[in-house]
Amino acid sequence: MNIYIGNLPYSISEDELREAFAEFGQIDRANIIIDKFTGRSKGFGFVEMPNASEAEKAIEAMNETDFKGRTVKVNEARPREERPARKERY
Repeated sequence: MNIYIGNLPYSISEDELREAFAEFGQIDRANIIIDKFTGRSKGFGFVEMPNASEAEKAIEAMNETDFKGRTVKVNEARPREERPARKERY
C-alpha cells in the first residue's frame, strides 16, 4: 500500500521517514518529494508498505500526530490525477 504523508518538516530525510514507519512493518520505499527548481522538500512524501494491514496500522497510529515538531496528515495515497500539459512560456 502506498501511504501519503503531508505537512512533513522540510528538513526530514528519507531515512528518517523510513525509520518512523518501520516500527509498523516492512518498508519497501520511502520517498520525499523535492522541488526540481529549488532542490528543497515540498513538505510531503510517500511510504510504500507491502502488507496492507501493517500499512493501515501505520496510518491509524501516525495520522494527526506530532512528527519532529509538525502535525502530519497520513492516509492512503490516491492515484495521481492526469493534468493537462503546461504550455511553454517564451
